[in-house]
Amino acid sequence: MLALISAAIAPAFALLSFFYLKDEYELEPILDIFRNFLYGFLLVFPIMFIQFAMIEEQLIQDAVLQSYLLYGLLEEFFKWFLFLFVTFKNTKFLTAYDGIVYGVSISLGFATFENILYLLAHGIEFAFTRALFPVSAHALFGVIMGYYMGKASIRAKNKYFYLFLAFILPFLLHGTYDYILIGIGNKWIYGIVPFMIFLWVYSLRKVKVANEIRNNI
Repeated sequence: MLALISAAIAPAFALLSFFYLKDEYELEPILDIFRNFLYGFLLVFPIMFIQFAMIEEQLIQDAVLQSYLLYGLLEEFFKWFLFLFVTFKNTKFLTAYDGIVYGVSISLGFATFENILYLLAHGIEFAFTRALFPVSAHALFGVIMGYYMGKASIRAKNKYFYLFLAFILPFLLHGTYDYILIGIGNKWIYGIVPFMIFLWVYSLRKVKVANEIRNNI
């Protein structure tokens, strides 16, 4: 059991450490990062309840609707809403990268609990592929959400446009990720690998740019 829990949480902490230490200006307080991680962790309960109920009642059976609405929309909206009304409104960002750190912490909190439940149900042999794909994908969705949240905080002129992008882009990317897994079937690997490469490249570019966008106040 200890090995399984360790395998479930290790990828999230490795990714969180990676993005946390990428901050080139000033590291955010560890307690604040942990708090946001915990918020994301606790989000799993209401989201999985809604998803379970809708699947059991067979309200959404189409692969596209499941991917984009049941998974992409539901999960990214709750993360975005939590980020906006708990962290964004109560935290002063010094750089746009601060948004990335908090976005990743929320997303990886969610991914960690989800990963624990999955490995408990299916076994530790899935730990590597879970780390490589869903856990990493959640982290990268968090990078993109956090980047635009950070820009909304630093660039007040286009605040609401950036807040919109902080939701819509992770939602669409998350939905696409799930559709590759659900809609393609046994050949999902041929779609998910190039998608993840694109996601990493896109996200790391945002990391680089975010460190250069500072609050001059």
